[in-house]
Formats: sequence, C-alpha cells, structure tokens
Amino acid sequence: MEPLPIAIAAAAGYLLGALPFGVIVARLHGVDIFKEGSGNPGATNVKRVVGKRAGNTVFALDFLKGFVAAGWPMLVEFPQPDARVWLGLLGLAAAILGHSYSVFIGFRGGKGVAAMLGGSVALMPVAALAAALVWVVLFYSTRYVSVGSIGMAVALPLVAFLRHGPGILFWFALVLGLFVIFRHRENIGRLLRGTENRFPTARERAAKGQHE
Repeated sequence: MEPLPIAIAAAAGYLLGALPFGVIVARLHGVDIFKEGSGNPGATNVKRVVGKRAGNTVFALDFLKGFVAAGWPMLVEFPQPDARVWLGLLGLAAAILGHSYSVFIGFRGGKGVAAMLGGSVALMPVAALAAALVWVVLFYSTRYVSVGSIGMAVALPLVAFLRHGPGILFWFALVLGLFVIFRHRENIGRLLRGTENRFPTARERAAKGQHE
C-alpha cells in the first residue's frame, strides 16, 4: 500500500477525532464543561450539565467522527483488495485517539464510546448493533452510562469474533474495547465504591420535582 493514503487516514482521522464538540456545544450555552459535573467533555457530562438536547447533539457529532474516519476509505478504489478495511481501521483508531487526547484542548478528551460505535457501524455493522443493544439493556436496567459503555466495549469484540472469526476485525475490536475500558477506569473505581453518578428515571425526576 502506498504511504500517502496511510498518512491521510491517520492524520485526517486524528484531526477529525480531535474536534472537541463537547467543549464547543457547552461553550455555546455559556458553560465551561471542564469546570462542571465530572469535568469530562464527553456527551454524558454535557447532557448532565447543559441538557438532553445538547448531550444528544454531542453524541451524534462524536458518532459521526468515528463513522466518517472509518467509512471514507470504503468509497475509494485502491489496488489492494483489503486496503479499504485497513485504512478504515487506521482512520478509526486515529479518530479515537484524537477524541481522547485532543491537541486542541491540551490532549484531554472524552472516552471514545460514541466514536467507537460510529466507526464500528461503518466497519462491522452487525457487531456494532449488537453492542449498542447491550448498552441499551445495561443502561436502562442500571441507569449507569458507564456500565452500558463498559458492557458495549466487552460485547463488540465478542460479536465480532462470532461474526467474522479470529481475524483483524476481532483483534481490532478487542483493542478498542480494552482502550474504552481503560478510559473508564475512574468510573470503575466509583462503581466499586458506590459513588458513581446515575441517571434518574422519569419517575424519580418527577418525584424530585414535586418535592422542590
């Protein structure tokens, strides 16, 4: 494979991933997200601090970062038959690194969950859908975003293995999953201590509103 597409995939993926949408959206609402909530610029903290619409916007934009970084090679013709997949994997890896360690905000960033999901949809949609369903089940049964995200990080390589066998997609999904779990190490500590923040149910929010 020529070095130029490799360099483009890596550089474009990193710079795309490094766009700090959580910081930008929060600032549009007059909030310094680093000083509020958990201090993390990811979609979850933006949703807690700024609101549901802002948090969902950040999630969608972060999802698109991963999807575009992994998906654009699928639209280009390369001499090598497997170049699209390899460049897509490289682009996604670079995007997640950029998202987690953004050059634009002092090499800080989110935890890579939305970007991982977006890129996985482009590269292995069945595994991505299954992992997303695991997130939904775990989040709505526990109300902990971190539990859902860790569960998704575990499910993605398992389903990739069942779907694609012990090839590059499985190993890549495994590395991604381990990275996302590593990025949640503080959440894991809070879960073990019983101090992790959970999202209240609609009934709990209504009850709280009645008492205020």
